[in-house]
Amino acid sequence: MLNAKEMQDPIIFFDGVCNLCNGFVDWLLRHDRKRIFKIASLQGETAKKCLSGEKISKNQSIVLYCDKVVFDKSQAILMIFSRLSAPWSYLRALMYMPTPLRDMIYGFIARYRYKIFGRRAVCRVPTTEERKQFLP
Repeated sequence: MLNAKEMQDPIIFFDGVCNLCNGFVDWLLRHDRKRIFKIASLQGETAKKCLSGEKISKNQSIVLYCDKVVFDKSQAILMIFSRLSAPWSYLRALMYMPTPLRDMIYGFIARYRYKIFGRRAVCRVPTTEERKQFLP
């Protein structure tokens, strides 16, 4: 597994119609002060080029692509947090929790995210300032 310091040009793919995922992207844009991450929707062209159809499925909410390696579920989220400044980077300690347990929690949230948080009719359109980080 790559550690956070070894990752180059990470791309975060998110479900562009999911309100929870869009909220996470909004949060990330505020906390990614070094502009480490590029962002693209799972419904976009970049996802089709980088990810398999399985990773683009509606069951995925956040996927991290870095150095041609795909991280999904809880590992993707924790790898993202590990690249941010403190205190968020401390959440990488959750990597010591058993993966099946982490992924069970992630899967529950992913499965019910539309029912709990709702969904949009269309993918988000980035603002002019956000466009620097967004990929098609």
